[in-house]
Amino acid sequence: MTSPVRALRLLVVDDCDASRAAIEDALRGAPGLEVVGAARDGEEALRLALQVAPDLVLLDLQMPRMDGFTLLRLLMAQRPTRVLVLSAMGRRSDVFKALELGALDFVAKPEGSDALRGIRDELVEKCRTLGALQVSRPAPAPRRGVAARGLAAAEPEKLLVVAASTGGPPAVLRFLADLPGDLPLAVLVAQHMPERFTADFAERLSGACPFAAQEAAEGDLVAAGRILVAPGGRDLELRRDHSGLLRATLGEPAVRAPRWPSPSADRLFSSAARLLGARVCAVVLTGMGSDGREGALAVRRAGGCVLAESAESAVVYGMPHAAAAAGAVDELLPLAELAPRVARFARGR
Repeated sequence: MTSPVRALRLLVVDDCDASRAAIEDALRGAPGLEVVGAARDGEEALRLALQVAPDLVLLDLQMPRMDGFTLLRLLMAQRPTRVLVLSAMGRRSDVFKALELGALDFVAKPEGSDALRGIRDELVEKCRTLGALQVSRPAPAPRRGVAARGLAAAEPEKLLVVAASTGGPPAVLRFLADLPGDLPLAVLVAQHMPERFTADFAERLSGACPFAAQEAAEGDLVAAGRILVAPGGRDLELRRDHSGLLRATLGEPAVRAPRWPSPSADRLFSSAARLLGARVCAVVLTGMGSDGREGALAVRRAGGCVLAESAESAVVYGMPHAAAAAGAVDELLPLAELAPRVARFARGR
């Protein structure tokens, strides 16, 4: 006789009584989930986390006495714990700081306690997903303040396309920050993320990387020294204009099935393979699901290079595993070894 599966133990942290109650209400009754504590500020949350040892902390960041950032630093130092950030849409830049401090993922919290009912399914699904993940102390933040070089007008010699989902923002940041600034390389990123968050993510990349980064817009020139991030909810692909220049093109926002990945790594990778073939390096980083698998196969068939993050460092070994299992990956490497390998590709070694 098999023993019953233990419920995932949750700690809810939010300084607003109505919001905290609404979060608890949204989770109540969900099979496999149990709220074992609630806290109004970071000090109370830290005490509870050390006492009741939750499997997952649902964390608001803006709180009195001790904010969520301080709590994250202390919690990860004393008892590394899975953390899901609940962030208001108006504080999007806070999300990426929290992810760099060790939070695993985030949910955009709508205004008003009643509106939380609309994200119940997403909240429950993310709790269950993160509850199955391993947690460790976050890696050191990447170097910052590197001046971006000017953009070249000529087409880049090589193109790097990057895919990531859960756990992706800090992984993408650390990976791209480690690239040498003199590579003859353009970079396009498909990070699964809600709309309105990708512009802030691109700004954060720009502050950490030797390349200029921005959220992609229709017709943007694809050039060496530039990182274009696919906007949330829209697919980024490549096209040539009437002069033969390589430009970004965006699919129209579409109503998708709940589990349909967006932006699509498959579409980005496949369009790069069609236009540039062996000049493309595709990198699949941490993430749930299998997005990037078909696109990685297209890059491989076109003669390009496909790399994927190994289970050794990936927060979620889903997307990399799917690409590797399909026979699309040339090398599986831990996160720290990906940038040197891409640099060798860009320099033709």
